[in-house]
Amino acid sequence: MSYVALYRKARPPVFDEVKGQDHVIKTLRNQVISDRLQHAYLFCGTRGTGKTSAAKILARAVNCENPQNGNPCNECASCRAIAAGNAMNVIEIDAASNNGVDNIREIVEEVRYRPAQGKYKVYIIDEVHMLSTGAFNALLKTLEEPPSYVIFILATTEVAKIPITILSRCQRYDFHRIGADTITDRMRELTERENVKAEEKALRFIARAADGSMRDALSLLDRCFAFYAGEEITYEKALAALGAVDTDVYTELLSEIARGNAGRSIFIFEKMIENGREVGQFVNDFIWYLRNLLLIGTSENESEDVVDVSAEQREAMKEMAARVPQSTVMRYIRVLSELLNSLRNATNRRVLTEVALVKLTKPQMERTSDAVLDRIRLLEEKLEDLEANGITVQAAPSQGSFEPENEEPEPDPDYVPPNAAPEELVRIAADWSEVTNALRTGAEDSQVTWTVVKNARPFYNGESAGDCTLYLKPKPGEEPLWDGKLFKEGHAENVKKRLEEAIARRFKVHADVVLMRSDDSNERLGAVKIDDILRDRSKIGMPIDVVDDFDAEG
Repeated sequence: MSYVALYRKARPPVFDEVKGQDHVIKTLRNQVISDRLQHAYLFCGTRGTGKTSAAKILARAVNCENPQNGNPCNECASCRAIAAGNAMNVIEIDAASNNGVDNIREIVEEVRYRPAQGKYKVYIIDEVHMLSTGAFNALLKTLEEPPSYVIFILATTEVAKIPITILSRCQRYDFHRIGADTITDRMRELTERENVKAEEKALRFIARAADGSMRDALSLLDRCFAFYAGEEITYEKALAALGAVDTDVYTELLSEIARGNAGRSIFIFEKMIENGREVGQFVNDFIWYLRNLLLIGTSENESEDVVDVSAEQREAMKEMAARVPQSTVMRYIRVLSELLNSLRNATNRRVLTEVALVKLTKPQMERTSDAVLDRIRLLEEKLEDLEANGITVQAAPSQGSFEPENEEPEPDPDYVPPNAAPEELVRIAADWSEVTNALRTGAEDSQVTWTVVKNARPFYNGESAGDCTLYLKPKPGEEPLWDGKLFKEGHAENVKKRLEEAIARRFKVHADVVLMRSDDSNERLGAVKIDDILRDRSKIGMPIDVVDDFDAEG
């Protein structure tokens, strides 16, 4: 006799053995007991959660000759015929391959005839969302008012694709993902029945890998049975059979990624691949590890219910969650999720994964906000390491105004202008970096021109009050570039015009700009200082009373 897959052999024969769907099973069994059956059911849920099993049990229960507390007896002629697939009154249809209008019209014609044996004629349509629009329309009338002896059971994994007209004619039941504890208990029963020894840790790992699907869990367990025939299934053997990786490896990999060590990260990945690990499984498990790390870091007390790991692993993950910021973990999940989508159609999955690991360790390769935060984190860690080694790092001077090196531009040291700089020029000088940014987009001006002009030294006519003319000269050391780029290459007039336009747009005032050669005379020119506006109280915009002598008596 040919071998029967474990998930088929372990298919539940009665409602009581359907695990993890008590809210559905109790309702169906009570309907059978009270004979309050519906004419159309819709079973929704992810793969391997018991939809088809519940449909077959219901089909046997409604036709059973000797039902027992809502369950089929599985011993009468009707139950045995349905279980063997020989019954004429239970028709199973795969909508993925029978999704045309003609297929549904055959059903509409058949429902006119009463069942040859049993009480009800039951149609089980699996993956019903695959039916065409015409097929759905052909089913509408019959589904709404079928004969009293007909029951439709529709099963689907994608309920969103089913028309609302179909949904409104069915009684809907949602099958939930099955918990890891429930799957583990079921696998323990089956290993005892099959006389196979298995560690509890190995069973729990398989249950987590199944992601809520009982069928997937039994298929993975069947793989372990075949891989280690006659041997005990240990945790390490389950890892090897399923091509998975231990959590400690992901902890080590995350540590190297967080340090920005691309070489070591790729070495760990390469070692896993050489040991036979599958690339897609590796990436998917790493995402799941990061998900658990994020939950432990955000809700430590409540995470025990949603993070299924051992006590030792939880402590190690708590330490890692304290070291790696949550924004960084979310960036890692985003990059790896994008990688997982790319791997589906990739020919060289290994190279794509290595590129993604480099991207994780080098946040400067991205321009997203979470990558910027990761770059700041790496810089702060490097600064802390330097300070720990006795190296002091000083901040670079600001370049947001005319004084990039905190040096006051002085024309003639013996000359004191009789008038203060106009308020407009002081405000322009304080926001000079924004004004000069207009030069960066010009086709006529090179990057060198912008670099020279943005650090120009500002002057004003100290002899004429209210003269809103801005005189610009190069700062010391940049005279050759200034004279060459602005005058010898003929950029002076264009730069002057664009600066005046930028000032007018930003400050709503007109200021004449004069670009002076490095050897032009500085007579009658005073340096524009940003704090001049604070020294002249008439420019502040609010009345100030100046008291020369303090009168203690008031």
